[in-house]
Amino acid sequence: MYRLMIVDDEVHILSALKRSLKRDTDWEIEVFSSGAEALKRAHETDFDLFISDYRMPEMNGVEFLIQAKAIQPEAIRLILSGYSDLDSLLRGINEAEIYRFINKPWQDYDLRATIKQALQHRAVIIENQRLADQVRAQLQQLDEQSKILAELEAETPGITHVDWTEDGAILLNEDDV
Repeated sequence: MYRLMIVDDEVHILSALKRSLKRDTDWEIEVFSSGAEALKRAHETDFDLFISDYRMPEMNGVEFLIQAKAIQPEAIRLILSGYSDLDSLLRGINEAEIYRFINKPWQDYDLRATIKQALQHRAVIIENQRLADQVRAQLQQLDEQSKILAELEAETPGITHVDWTEDGAILLNEDDV
């Protein structure tokens, strides 16, 4: 189940978006008409994706998404607007790391497809982070094992040297027994 937050100051837009996205049962959607209320909720609950209108009275969508990113940096951020101010969009892309800009009016199919792509992108990023963390942990473990082997070798020279047969068995010398 994915958690989506949608922020728009126009209640009828929120209703239309929620109705359009309701078809996907894997999505739990929360809507807010106030950026401040939405940020308060973001402090309480994790979301996978934020969608914000650009033009809102108390704070614009870029400002909202910058603050949402500070709270939940792993969440994907989309901006929705019929207004296109290139400087503001560039600021949003650079500072809020907006995944995609969606034009109003939107096509339901395109909106759902964009959200699915964004969620898949997020899943890949999270999996990459998990794998990188796993590799770091394994490298640390190997480093610790190498230090232990070096200490053993310093205490008893030759103890870490093993002779192997072609079939993988350990070859013991008479001196070793």
